[in-house]
Amino acid sequence: MVIRPPSEAGSLLLPVTIGCSHNECTFCCTYIGVKFRIRPVDDIKRDIDQAAQNYSWSVRRVFLEEGDALICPQRRLVEVLKYLNKKFPYLERVGTYATPQSALIKSVDQLKELNRLGLKIAYLGVETGDEELLKKVKKGATYAQLVEAGRKLKEGGITLSVTVLLGLGGVEGSREHALRTARVLSDIDPDFAGALTLMLVPGTPLHKDWKEGRFSLISPFQSLEELKLMIENSNFTNCFFTANHASNYLPLKVRLPGQKAEVIEMIDRVLAKKDMSLLRPEFTRAL
Repeated sequence: MVIRPPSEAGSLLLPVTIGCSHNECTFCCTYIGVKFRIRPVDDIKRDIDQAAQNYSWSVRRVFLEEGDALICPQRRLVEVLKYLNKKFPYLERVGTYATPQSALIKSVDQLKELNRLGLKIAYLGVETGDEELLKKVKKGATYAQLVEAGRKLKEGGITLSVTVLLGLGGVEGSREHALRTARVLSDIDPDFAGALTLMLVPGTPLHKDWKEGRFSLISPFQSLEELKLMIENSNFTNCFFTANHASNYLPLKVRLPGQKAEVIEMIDRVLAKKDMSLLRPEFTRAL
């Protein structure tokens, strides 16, 4: 299974790690049963060589897979980035997923070095700003660590794209989740932010909690109420905010803060009608 951000659809996908270095989040099914490992640099170079045979002049973007290439030792990442630049002369951007843990172990100087070599964007899963919920879903990071990780990546010159997860607090924790997530987004102040909507996947601990009555899934319109609260209470400098992932019920793309009033008004209109035909049909939603 290939996992990459929607914005990396046209990128060359280069596996640098296998699995996720954290791999404990209760809602995530991506790497169940996969033992995390960092690929040998010679194997990575062979993949680069193979791609360069046919695409050396056409590759503009590369995405480092899988769940957390940033966790690699600095020397190895530097070697990989230098080799990419050597083999793809028109390379413009390299991207990677980042866990809070991997961002925190890098110094700002190390991140600046990676940025100079082409690492231009990092995708950081934030999920929620609710401190208790972070513990419950085993995110492996505190509120303060999420903020520090995001700010450090930005200080290193790397464009920051973060994701949050609508519905993660369930029905009971919905409002707190939305408000505290708005706060963590404001404190990080990313360049891009994406709100996905929780989908319960068999085999995950959270799905088991739902089946056994310990978790109540929010309704489609409750997810829009969460989205509205997040946007309403967030304060960005200049953020491209999306909720257009396949999991979302109401796709939207806005520039915040400039279009805040406009998008809140749109969500309010949909909430006032409570018409399911205005939302993405359930059968078309996907992880």
